[in-house]
Amino acid sequence: MKYVIFLGDGMADSPVAELGGKTPLMVAKKPGMDWIAREGRTGLFQTIAPGMMTGSSVANLSVLGYDAGAVFHGTEGRGVLEAASLGIGLGKDDLALRVNLISVEDGKIRSHSAGHISNEEAHALIRAAQEHFQSWPLSFHPGLSYRHVLVVPGGEYRLQTYPPHDNVGTPWRDLPIKPQDSLGPVAAEGRKTAELLNRVVEESQAFLENHPVNQRRRAEGRQPANLLWPWAPGKKPEMPTLQERFGIRGAAITAVDLIKGLAIYAGMRPVNVEGATGLFDTNFEGKADAALAALEEVDFVYIHVEAADEAGHERNLPLKIRCIEDLDRRLVQRVLAGVEEKGWDCTFAVLPDHTTPIALGNHGRDPVPVAIRFPHLAGDAVARYDEESVKGGALGFLAGAQFIETFFQRKA
Repeated sequence: MKYVIFLGDGMADSPVAELGGKTPLMVAKKPGMDWIAREGRTGLFQTIAPGMMTGSSVANLSVLGYDAGAVFHGTEGRGVLEAASLGIGLGKDDLALRVNLISVEDGKIRSHSAGHISNEEAHALIRAAQEHFQSWPLSFHPGLSYRHVLVVPGGEYRLQTYPPHDNVGTPWRDLPIKPQDSLGPVAAEGRKTAELLNRVVEESQAFLENHPVNQRRRAEGRQPANLLWPWAPGKKPEMPTLQERFGIRGAAITAVDLIKGLAIYAGMRPVNVEGATGLFDTNFEGKADAALAALEEVDFVYIHVEAADEAGHERNLPLKIRCIEDLDRRLVQRVLAGVEEKGWDCTFAVLPDHTTPIALGNHGRDPVPVAIRFPHLAGDAVARYDEESVKGGALGFLAGAQFIETFFQRKA
């Protein structure tokens, strides 16, 4: 038996007035996803547990049946996952955070991604940051585009931080990093770490503002990457692999370091695809072909596509619809056809990790639509894959590890 999950990051939404009260999923042409729903069983899945941040790290861990709160000992922790993807060795006392290169203007966050800064430009700025802060008790590690990692040896992870994509338009000085209220006897360590990180943010503006990379970007009419923004703190997690839990050998296809790191901790093999960008211009066909090649060797492939989420953050409705249609036409249908050609019995699932409503431009915590097509089980009466249609599906309402246990048809 083979298993494939198509994960369209952030592709679920709320009803949009410009679409007559429909969602992007409801109007997009997506016969591949609709086939999975029509031939399979559908429902809703609560990927963001109460009290957890509405981030992709929490949501993707939930999709794979992990309790994110237990894994992270906190509410977010994507920094440790991205560190694993980048090959950064973390000690048990090391604090890892995601650090974005963001754009600020008139004292407010203008872009969480500095206009999707290129790798070359971003790496030059992160190298400059490492040099500037070389005497500080921390280190910077370059990642992909605007996404990077900051490591603070011995830092306290129980901090209140703010995802920049959820705070576009907010004055950045209104969002200082703070220790969590529940720290108790280690509150002093929390204050010390928070003060260090807030100093990094303040200091970064001074040297990034007039860096040659940003001078050139301004001259070309592009957004400067003029602030470092640490968030999503965490310590190295301990989690059983999918093979230990389900006897499944897996691989992950993604352009995003967060998902690659999650795959590593879950015992899956990350597969790099040339031209995979995490944006609308990603190599959809290359991801599909890499998934089919991986299925020759493993039981399960997790195909993560970031494009619709980024369109949602940009509040670009036509682009979000296009990203959903590209995911279906260029990837989902290609994998479905390839599996059929191979003659494999295969269970397919399609779902987002969370909603990214166009109206808000940030992540939501509403349950997401899910469809699972089992090769030897009859489907339900649902004919289309979208947020409304699946409400009448046979899967009902899923939470915790129920989705992945249903998908693999076995208990962890």
